[in-house]
Amino acid sequence: MPDPEAPPTDGVAVEINGAEFVAHKGELLIEAAERSGVYIPRFCYHERMRPVGMCRMCIVEVDTGRGPALQPSCMLECTPGMKVDTESDTVKKVQDGILEFLLINHPLDCPVCDKGGECPLQDQTMAYGPGESRFVEEKRHKEKPIPISDLVLLDRERCILCDRCTRFAKEVAGDPLIHFIDRGNQTEVNTFPDEPFSSYFSGNTVQICPVGALTASSYRFKARPWDLEVTESTCQGCAVGCRIAIDSSRDQVLRFNGVDVDPVNWGWLCDKGRFGFESIEAEGRLTDPLVREGDALRPARWGDALGRAADALGRASSPASIAVIGGSQLTNEDAYAWAKLAKGVLGTDNVDAQLGDGLPAEAALGLPKASIDQVCTPGGTVVLLAPDLKEELPVLFLRLRHAVVEDRVTLVELGARSSGLSELASSSLLYRPGDAAELARALVAPVDATKEVAGLSPAAVNEVRALLAAADGPVSVVLGRPSVAESADGVVEAAAVLLQARPDTRFLSALRRGNVHGALDMGLAPGLLPGRVTLDDGADWYRNGWSSVPEARGLDTAGILAAAADGRIDVLVLLGADPAVDFPDHDLAERGLTGARTVIAVDTFLTESSRRADIVLAAAGFAEKAGTTTNIEGRVSTLSQRVTPPGTARPDWMIAAELASRLGSDLGFASVESVWAEIERLAPAHAGVTRELVVSEGGAEGILVPLAAHAESLAEEPADAAGGPSSAEADALATQAAASEDQAETQALEAEATAAEAEATATDLADHDGELADQTVSAEPAALPRPELLCHVHVAASPAPPLDAYSLRLVATRKLYDLGTQVQAASSLSGLAPGTELRINPYDFERLGVADHDRVVVRSARHTVTVPVAADPGVPRGAAALVVNQPEVRVTDLIDATVPVTDLRIETAR
Repeated sequence: MPDPEAPPTDGVAVEINGAEFVAHKGELLIEAAERSGVYIPRFCYHERMRPVGMCRMCIVEVDTGRGPALQPSCMLECTPGMKVDTESDTVKKVQDGILEFLLINHPLDCPVCDKGGECPLQDQTMAYGPGESRFVEEKRHKEKPIPISDLVLLDRERCILCDRCTRFAKEVAGDPLIHFIDRGNQTEVNTFPDEPFSSYFSGNTVQICPVGALTASSYRFKARPWDLEVTESTCQGCAVGCRIAIDSSRDQVLRFNGVDVDPVNWGWLCDKGRFGFESIEAEGRLTDPLVREGDALRPARWGDALGRAADALGRASSPASIAVIGGSQLTNEDAYAWAKLAKGVLGTDNVDAQLGDGLPAEAALGLPKASIDQVCTPGGTVVLLAPDLKEELPVLFLRLRHAVVEDRVTLVELGARSSGLSELASSSLLYRPGDAAELARALVAPVDATKEVAGLSPAAVNEVRALLAAADGPVSVVLGRPSVAESADGVVEAAAVLLQARPDTRFLSALRRGNVHGALDMGLAPGLLPGRVTLDDGADWYRNGWSSVPEARGLDTAGILAAAADGRIDVLVLLGADPAVDFPDHDLAERGLTGARTVIAVDTFLTESSRRADIVLAAAGFAEKAGTTTNIEGRVSTLSQRVTPPGTARPDWMIAAELASRLGSDLGFASVESVWAEIERLAPAHAGVTRELVVSEGGAEGILVPLAAHAESLAEEPADAAGGPSSAEADALATQAAASEDQAETQALEAEATAAEAEATATDLADHDGELADQTVSAEPAALPRPELLCHVHVAASPAPPLDAYSLRLVATRKLYDLGTQVQAASSLSGLAPGTELRINPYDFERLGVADHDRVVVRSARHTVTVPVAADPGVPRGAAALVVNQPEVRVTDLIDATVPVTDLRIETAR
């Protein structure tokens, strides 16, 4: 690929401070100067927003052939022959004047301002300012601070009216809730009356504010920059994988800041991710193991707790009577260790990192994958067949919003209800639950629809059909579960229909939990082994690297809970999972937790599920252990340890290794690095992705797996991507990716003798001591070809039953703030869960005999709840929408996970 540091072929020659420089065509002068090594001071300019030229701090002298003139460099594109002087006496005098005016009313309260020490106004006053002000008048005094939301505080007198916060809210987030008010000398930034700055992205305005006008309530007066240790890591609040900086002091995490990673988050964070750090040291963190004595959980020593857990696992009647739920909150290394323990030592395939609200692992991993950048390619076409991204994957929502608004991406929404992107979609088709596949078939049919499809008019369907048929180039599909009250089979079949019609279609997963993709990659799913291979295809390969593999495909979470409810599960292990709260069918979750003979919970908090466990093992959480994580694209990036785990809490991989040892096996791990070394050696999708590559400078933005996908991604990057990888680096990665195809044969030949020797040694040990007969042999696989990576094979879904005239079909969705552990453990977020109400289309009100804001009784075959009802044209006719995991009403009581859809009857409450 072209070297971004080389002069661009479409460039324009300019002169900056007497030196020749070739700028990109259309590049702003402030950007070109920075690439040339000349920093121009600025306040209002931000590289991720449109320039406005408000602060005038970036004024420089520019000669375009008519003589030098003062111009703002953030508003001026480079032109051939342009001569720029950023250091002339005139420029310096202007900079002095701008800063002097900005400081006329600025309070100069640096000793108490949270921005002190990292304040651009402070820094630029020292570097470019006059050093002394001629103004001696009394400064403004305003009430300080005023809360403009639950998370953000405003000190109005500090504001320099740079327009950064207001532009971010309007242009980037699409939440214009903060704006300039009043006129002239009284102009200030504020919110509208009775409308707080209740944006999911409000914390970004605190980070980009160039003064201390906006501060976070969770950080105010907590530390100064020189007190902080800063470490880069990856946010685990959802599966987007935003890059963050962890700021800590005195072994305590004090804040998260966004890091600008071009392929992923562009420096933005959602407020759940930004303020979720409070959960790390929240009250209620598990510090030591607990074991059940009578009706209560009591503190125990690790040896006793691990001994009881190992005894329970060892006494299980068969491998099929052991099950593991969870793993999406673990690192990749943790997940691999547990997969090896469960599948390679215990022999069970009853393992599932998802909680019945995602997609089949074969679909999430096996469909042709797209990166975020590929989905957001200018001029492309995106089909959104997923939940509301603003609620579940907020920063992906920001990237897609930018792609639609700024880059002419055509967005087609196929949803169970309207979302945060509906108003930007070229077309939004809201189908009845259970009808996704029928709608997809109509959209790719060779002829126009002539009758209603999925509750939609033929005209609406044909409009989108024509739009997709006219799409130039590949179509990208963001694929997820629009409703947890509906089986995933429908949307998976819809995806298969789209792929069959257009084989170049690519898919971006919309699974929401932190490292769920990494957990699936590491084999925490029924029928899969680490590295995106099926149990059938990879059994022989792993049988030579592990001591054993499961004999047959196991159960997913729904199947595990049903088996436990029937008394067929002897030991149920919960890896940071809370099925009593998160599984869509609460009745089944309750019966499953009750029916399992022994429940072992590995967690950071006592949840509703772990409180019912027989053994609770305290795990280290985020920022308390190192490792890697994998995002929705399959991008592997690093996680950093910044603080010490509380009490004696341990990393999950270490707990797995200890249990294996007590069961007479050795996982072969002594460190996180040794776990990753085995992943790279054995997992086919991760071949060549060494620890050194992941932590290298070239891996700073993450490594897409398999490595061939990373090389392809680099090759597709535009030549003017400043700061991108060099051509030498891209070539090296491409070579490494190609070499990984031959790596299996080379490794196998080299390892053949080692494997034979290890097998003989294990046999000798077994003969010498029967207890070591099950010793795990972590040798290289014998001379076998690496198994092929998983490719999704479509299986037709069971059709949804017809909807009767008296029922509505349930659409159950999620909100960003809920009763989940992370949100409730973070004091700034815990009170933000909004609750739920029944939302139905206005068309359905009259036939149901209810009125807006009535309280209604909602009945399903499972349960009855009472909630207020509200009209919402964003809900399809014949459907009713509720939000799960909210205070007061437990919507999961209504859902039956064993049927494709859940139907409701509604009547006015007496």
